[in-house]
Amino acid sequence: HMISASSFDKMCYDMKMQRDDMSDDLHAHGSRELVSHEIAANNHNFGNRKMSEEKALEVVSDPKSEHHRKMAAAVSTELALPSFLDLMAGSSMMSDSDANVCAGAKLDSPNTPCVDLEVPQAGANVTKGYVGQLDMKGIVPNTNPYHKSKMCPVNVHWHLGSEHYSVGEFDEKGNGPHGNVDLPEWANRARGLADAEVQDGFRCHHYDETDPKFTTPYEWKHCVGMEVGETYEVHWPHSAFGACGTVNQYQSPFYDGVFCNLSMEQFQAVTDPQVIASNVGVHGQVFTIVNDDSYFYSDMIRGMIIDADLGMGQDITYYTGSTTGQTRSNDMCSTYSPITWQVDRKCHMISAS
Repeated sequence: HMISASSFDKMCYDMKMQRDDMSDDLHAHGSRELVSHEIAANNHNFGNRKMSEEKALEVVSDPKSEHHRKMAAAVSTELALPSFLDLMAGSSMMSDSDANVCAGAKLDSPNTPCVDLEVPQAGANVTKGYVGQLDMKGIVPNTNPYHKSKMCPVNVHWHLGSEHYSVGEFDEKGNGPHGNVDLPEWANRARGLADAEVQDGFRCHHYDETDPKFTTPYEWKHCVGMEVGETYEVHWPHSAFGACGTVNQYQSPFYDGVFCNLSMEQFQAVTDPQVIASNVGVHGQVFTIVNDDSYFYSDMIRGMIIDADLGMGQDITYYTGSTTGQTRSNDMCSTYSPITWQVDRKCHMISAS
C-alpha cells in the first residue's frame, strides 16, 4: 500500500519526542541481502489477522480519503506551533542522562560466519507458501499479537527498499525513482558498495512516474534523506524485556530497548531458544511514500498499521529469524537469533507527512 510523506514525517517527529536520542534512526538504513534458503527457518506460518486480536494497536480509519486529509491538516498545524521539541530539550528529563536506565544495555554478540552457526536469519522470502530449509527443531514463531505476550515496541527504524521478498508485492519486478535491484543469482543481489553507501532492497509495484503523487517533492521537517516515490521497509522491534510503559521505552540503538531488563548473565542462562523467540519480535511492513495526504496515518510509532478496510496488517507471515541490516549477509550472519518476525506480505502506500 501507499502512505503519505506526511505520515512518515509525523513519525520522525514522534521519535524526536522520546527521551533517548533517536537521531540515528531518522534516516533509512541499508538493507540486508535476501536470506538464502539454507539459513531461512523452516517454520514459516501464514495467516490472515483478525481485527479483534489487535484492538490495542488498532488504527481507526474512515475509508473516505477526506478524513485522512483533514487529519493531516490538523497535524501539520499542530507541528507548526511553538515546538514541544524546544521545551523538551530544556527539561530535566532530558538533561539527566543517568536516568536512562536502558542506555548501554545492548548485549555484545558480534556477527559470525554463517557456516559456524545454526540459527535462522532475516529478512527472508515471506511469499505465502515459502518455507526455508533450516530445521528449527520445534522452535516456532510467536503468532500472538505482541501486546498479548507483554511485549512493547522499543524502537522504530526503516530500510531503503524491502529486506523481505514477497512475489507480486515487493520483488525484482517493482520500481521506484532510482529503479530496482535484481533477484539474487542463487534464487545476484550482492554487489560492491562504496564506503558508507546504503545498500538498497526490493521495490514495490506502485510507482508511476507520470503520477504527481509519486514525483512531487515533499518538504521534510523531521525525517532525513527520504524521497517521495521510494519504497521503505519499516521495522518495529518489540521486547518483553524492555522498559515498557515508561519514558525509557523507546531506545536507539534498538538493542538497548530490547535488552533493557535482561543482563548478559540472565541471557546466557536461557537454555531454551523458544524463550527468546516468544519474548522478542519485530513487526515488518513495507510502504511506498506518496505526496498525497489521503494516505495519511497519524500514528506510525507504536507498531504495524492494522486497517482491515484497506487490507493493512492482515496478510501476515510469521517466522523466526534474526536482526538485519547491511552488515549481515549469507556469509556473515547475525547472532541475535532466534527472534520472531511478523511481516505484512502486502506493500502499502503512505503519506510522507
